[in-house]
Amino acid sequence: MVNSIDDRVKLSNSTEMPWLGLGVFKLEDTPGTTDLILNAIEIGYRSIDTASAYNNEKSVGDAVNQSPVKREELFITSKVWNADQGYQETLDAFEATLERLKLSYLDLYLVHWPVKGKYIETWKAMEKLYSDKKVKAIGVCNFLPHHLDDILGNCKVAPMVNQAEFHPYLLQNDLLEYCNKHNIQREASVPLMKGKILTDPVVLKIAEKYNKSTAQIILKWDLQHGVITIPKSANISRIKANTELFDFVLTKEEMDIINSLDRDERVGPHPDKVDFGLTK
Repeated sequence: MVNSIDDRVKLSNSTEMPWLGLGVFKLEDTPGTTDLILNAIEIGYRSIDTASAYNNEKSVGDAVNQSPVKREELFITSKVWNADQGYQETLDAFEATLERLKLSYLDLYLVHWPVKGKYIETWKAMEKLYSDKKVKAIGVCNFLPHHLDDILGNCKVAPMVNQAEFHPYLLQNDLLEYCNKHNIQREASVPLMKGKILTDPVVLKIAEKYNKSTAQIILKWDLQHGVITIPKSANISRIKANTELFDFVLTKEEMDIINSLDRDERVGPHPDKVDFGLTK
């Protein structure tokens, strides 16, 4: 059971990653974003999830470098974009990310999407970055079991994390079971379904019982599934509210009720059909 924002999960290589983090997708690369992240760190967040495709790595790095919290206490994630996949391309993209962040290492580096014909070579570059100790842990985003089979069958190091869409309308139980079997930590992207699920009457009823918001119920549901969650917000009051998850526990019946909302509905593209960002 996750009992506080300070709790961490041990990944397969014993790196400790916070269960709850801050996503910064679509936040602009501005001093305002830096201030927002600094405020989140003051609230207690230690994990920040960015990506080269988000175009805000500089603001994230500025916050890390300005924060009074020691670098080794923070957990910074970024991702290699589709157009930068391939062996040497990934190594170059990583160095560019570090330069924008003005950091000497990353805690977690992820392959953003399984680009067909490229992700094996991309993963081999990830392994090199890991063996060179430039990153503490490596993983993937949006990989399905057959993509993970390719990685496990062709590479030396298994992904430590798989960040993929996960919310009550899209459980992907087969993916969750696969990752659990292979000791790959699941992490939820778009855990609040870009707000679409926040008015679901089933979740609203449970939220009323606990005097919580529907967002808090869903984030708690993530954690009770053993899934890391990184809700994105540009509102500091909601960022704070997203940490107020540790004074209640959903019952098994409530977990099952929320599970039953699964309708295989995505807000992002299907990983086998993604076709954006493949050119420079």
